[in-house]
Amino acid sequence: MVLFGPSGCGEEFYDEGNKGLLDVPSWIKNKGLDAYEYSFGHGYQMSSELAEKAGILFKENDIKLSLHAPFYINFANPNDEMYQKTRGYIYTGIKFMRAFDCDRIVFHPASEGKLTREEALRLTTNRFAETFDKLEEEKLIDGLFFCPETMGKTKQIGTYKEVIDLCTLNAHLIPTFDFGHINALEQGSLKTKDDFKRILDYSLKTIGYEKTNICHIHFSKIQFGPMGEIRHLNYDDITYGPEFDGLAEVLIEYNLSPRVICESMSTMPKDAQIMKKIYQNLLDKNK
Repeated sequence: MVLFGPSGCGEEFYDEGNKGLLDVPSWIKNKGLDAYEYSFGHGYQMSSELAEKAGILFKENDIKLSLHAPFYINFANPNDEMYQKTRGYIYTGIKFMRAFDCDRIVFHPASEGKLTREEALRLTTNRFAETFDKLEEEKLIDGLFFCPETMGKTKQIGTYKEVIDLCTLNAHLIPTFDFGHINALEQGSLKTKDDFKRILDYSLKTIGYEKTNICHIHFSKIQFGPMGEIRHLNYDDITYGPEFDGLAEVLIEYNLSPRVICESMSTMPKDAQIMKKIYQNLLDKNK
């Protein structure tokens, strides 16, 4: 079963009189959605106690929760001290996954910086293997998944092939396909069902059905320029893509069960509802 939900709640949440995180689970459920992503993008600024209380409420409302790690993770930073900080962000993410009692965290893999792309990718690959093998040895990650994200800018490590290849390094790594990022990086490449198939076919061939089936998905329309992503847009934008219909068709055809998280600029819950309706209508049509 495909699950749908937003990353964040937008203005709509507060306009309806809600206050904070503990109000989110029932609000999401009442919107007819079944997933939610909480972002620690600017740092882990929350007590474990609040995370535990929220986690109980997400479970009671049958909302599958994912987390997003700080945006400044960079497995390709050549400075070893900065690499140790990146590892620290992963370890702290595990602490919060356990507190929330959720099973996955999304993170940005790396940036080139002053390295060549080949150097940055090699460093990222070696450090992924080192970090996640060590976590497995320490028995800290049973039942958890770490979801490197496809990125939208030319200087970031995170083409769809790079992310899928990184996910071969450990059983606990599954991809986050941010189709808005892929579309921006590839200058508007995602137009037809076959364009989405190209990405998921490579995933099925490289990491297999089991991992591809439970992959994480971010979806939004994104404005882009020559260097890739500029900014997220709402789903009603008619200038930039991608449209969700093609992906929905492929998810049905391939019988995949990912979590689809809407990352629109400000109308995330409403747009997640639109995506869920598109998927459900196609599913009903194919019965």
